[in-house]
Amino acid sequence: MSRPLSDQEKRKQISVRGLAGVENVTELKKSFNRHLHFTLVKDRNVATPRDYYFALAHTVRDHLVGRWIRTQQHYYEKDPKVLLGASWMEEADDWLRYGNPWEKARPEFTLPVHFYGRVEHTSQGAKWVDTQVVLAMPYDTPVPGYRNNIVNTMRLWSAKAPNDFNLKDFNVGGYIQAVLDRNLAENISRVLYPNDNFFEGKELRLKQEYFVVAATLQDIIRRFKSSKFGCRDPVRTSFDAFPDKVAIQLNDTHPSLAIPELMRILVDLERLDWDKAWDVTVRTCAYTNHTVLPEALERWPVHLIETLLPRHLQIIYEINQRFLNRVAAAFPGDVDRLRRMSLVEEGAVKRINMAHLCIAGSHAVNGVARIHSEILKKTIFKEFYELEPHKFQNKTNGITPRRWLVLCNPGLAEVIAERIGEDYISDLDQLRKLLSFVDDEAFIRDVAKVKQENKLKFAAYLEREYKVHINPNSLFDIQVKRIHEYKRQLLNCLHVITLYNRIKQEPNRFFVPRTVMIGGKAAPGYHMAKMIIRLITAIGDVVNHDPVVGDRLRVIFLENYRVSLAEKVIPAADLSEQISTAGTEASGTGNMKFMLNGALTIGTMDGANVEMAEEAGEENFFIFGMRVEDVEKLDQRGYNAQEYYDRIPELRQVIEQLSSGFFSPKQPDLFKDIVNMLMHHDRFKVFADYEDYIKCQEKVSALYKNPREWTRMVIRNIATSGKFSSDRTIAQYAREIWGIEPSRKRLPAPDENI
Repeated sequence: MSRPLSDQEKRKQISVRGLAGVENVTELKKSFNRHLHFTLVKDRNVATPRDYYFALAHTVRDHLVGRWIRTQQHYYEKDPKVLLGASWMEEADDWLRYGNPWEKARPEFTLPVHFYGRVEHTSQGAKWVDTQVVLAMPYDTPVPGYRNNIVNTMRLWSAKAPNDFNLKDFNVGGYIQAVLDRNLAENISRVLYPNDNFFEGKELRLKQEYFVVAATLQDIIRRFKSSKFGCRDPVRTSFDAFPDKVAIQLNDTHPSLAIPELMRILVDLERLDWDKAWDVTVRTCAYTNHTVLPEALERWPVHLIETLLPRHLQIIYEINQRFLNRVAAAFPGDVDRLRRMSLVEEGAVKRINMAHLCIAGSHAVNGVARIHSEILKKTIFKEFYELEPHKFQNKTNGITPRRWLVLCNPGLAEVIAERIGEDYISDLDQLRKLLSFVDDEAFIRDVAKVKQENKLKFAAYLEREYKVHINPNSLFDIQVKRIHEYKRQLLNCLHVITLYNRIKQEPNRFFVPRTVMIGGKAAPGYHMAKMIIRLITAIGDVVNHDPVVGDRLRVIFLENYRVSLAEKVIPAADLSEQISTAGTEASGTGNMKFMLNGALTIGTMDGANVEMAEEAGEENFFIFGMRVEDVEKLDQRGYNAQEYYDRIPELRQVIEQLSSGFFSPKQPDLFKDIVNMLMHHDRFKVFADYEDYIKCQEKVSALYKNPREWTRMVIRNIATSGKFSSDRTIAQYAREIWGIEPSRKRLPAPDENI
């Protein structure tokens, strides 16, 4: 028999339940049973946990659908502007294996997407002919707002072959070819981000990008032309109001083909003249840059675009010529500037610079943290900024407090609500009220208690899933993010090995116990990232089985890092590792999630760390390492890893251990590529920040010995994290880029009168 809930536990349940606006519990139970029996055809004797999940999902979806339909009706009636837009093994994430109860297929809105072919120039204009057609079928997922009865739509696209089989081939025995033809079409949406190291991978990735863009733009224009809910007949015939009704935010360069595709539709199909079409396109599109790393800024080979999208290449050439004419007029005689700003890059392989295309074809360009936006203006987009300074803005990223506090950390959400009420959930700046509780002993105890409960829960999860016992009183030191050289998981590894060596050297000395957890995924073709994962697991194999170390140090690689795992690890974290080389991380959002959930940050002054430290006060951050200007000076002088290797004995010992196979005795040369990169080809200067990082980690350990002062610093961080709400970010995009005023207006529920 279960024990009765305490008053505090009841309040927590009520607080979390309020997020979803649960109406009638009895009706929910009836709906749940109905779906279990009649949708899934199961009863309680044979139902699995997955069946219960699907029954619950269908039940919740029922409550969304009425609001979903009413929201779409409201949008058509009001006609607002809308935005569209150990050992280890690799495993595919087959997340659709059992279906997705949240999505709704919309086969009636299936659209054709064209590839290949050739261009004919006729008296009526250009025609793209002899194309191969792939069908794009939409799947809609409802996205509910917070306590406002609004349910928006996320539309995703699935590639379908035009016919199930080529019947002629099938009938004459060409079974395999008929199936292969179908697979070639449907591969477009079967695998996300294929390895693009080879031509086939590049072609498939470009196909994916165009497929989504082409389907979405056709859909946007269909809806623009129709003005009533459910209407398919075109009502609008003029595109004058198009930028007032549609905003297209190009999220990095992946959807950059939206610019030539919109121009193709407007010029070739809708028969607008070029200047009018270009004005509509520029006023509709805006570009968000997410990286300064040159390898991440897409540059597609001309021959590939010419093969796959011949009409689009012609349009890009025309855009480039007109753009360069403007540059030449603004900077007469500066031929080198024309070359540097051209959308077309000459070389052994002629390429299209997609970032340049995005800037030329957008009315606004933004970075995602203040320091990042300034770097864009001073470095890779400097000359574009000089040409059109009015285009450039900053929009610092944010996170939603509904998921990243209330849902994943209900204990902390409730402790906060008991002091300042629940309104902070939709107005995160109200967290500043917590500053008056920094010295409140009861609040300090409550915050520390919630953190310890979260750590105990996560420790139990790790023991269950990883069969590893960890000390829940140890400092939970977490780095979870994509595995990449610039994020410097290697610097974290060097610290772990240094700490291990110190424990081995002085086994009787007291060390603050640490559990270091690193998680993240590597791109399929990124060899160094995969080697970093192997190194983390190899270090763990040695450290975790050394009896001298005991539970003073544990190293765990968190497998299959994903949102559901993040929701467990982030509330349990004591220390958040945000240690990229200054000037390389655009913003980061994990750093904000950790801050909101009561972890302290050790980090460089990079990305949003700068603004986070500004909000909380640098004295409440563990800041180390080079600043952007220091990195620039080091680049000018020339970075020489050997200098640090020769000067710092502990660093030299670590590298010698990696070189000698200490962490890979069965494969002594396993980590030679990592050592070679660190010593001779390290663009991200790991050794340059090593010494300061180690000293900063010592400060972390020293403060952790004083739980009260540690928790007071935690409270200051939580209280000053309000700026990093996505509510603030989206409101700024709305006002300053999309030209609309955000509204918190609540729609009536389906059973209320409008």
